[in-house]
Amino acid sequence: MGKIDDNERIVLNVGGTRHETYRTTLKTLPGTRLALLADSDGQSLPDCDPRVNQYFFDRHPGVFAYVLNYYRTGKLHCPADVCGPLFEEELAFWGIDETDVEPCCWMTYRQHRDAEEALDIFETPDLLSGEPPDADDEEDLNRRLGIEECSLGATGKASRWKRWQPRIWALFEDPYSSRAARVRI
Repeated sequence: MGKIDDNERIVLNVGGTRHETYRTTLKTLPGTRLALLADSDGQSLPDCDPRVNQYFFDRHPGVFAYVLNYYRTGKLHCPADVCGPLFEEELAFWGIDETDVEPCCWMTYRQHRDAEEALDIFETPDLLSGEPPDADDEEDLNRRLGIEECSLGATGKASRWKRWQPRIWALFEDPYSSRAARVRI
């Protein structure tokens, strides 16, 4: 193998962690922050420290390892130990499109957005305004949350669910409530 020119190497200090790679590696994703850094002479950039010949970025070093790996392999994986909004913010800083996240990590990456969408269900206009809800709005909210009251049937008897609910709950919550509950242990 041929010797690679020392000018081809580039040192990136991200959050105090030193990463070393090649300019050609950083050029694999054109239009991103690191590709632009690799294309420039570098000495005129504010992130460059000419005394130690490295670029410093005050960013999350753990996430950057995944970003740099994306430049090296072409596959963007999402760390499981980092929350989605932080990873999303880091991708935006480095100029990487979030749709490049690999399918195996997409659910992990999207989990925070799905949780936000689910929490939006709980935010009703009357909770925000402080006004008491109308009866229709309260019934709708209870139905969406799955806590609607089981009313008496047309014959005046309690619904089937109302009669069975305590037994089913006891089956799962109290292992000594019945023979079926003990089998579950």
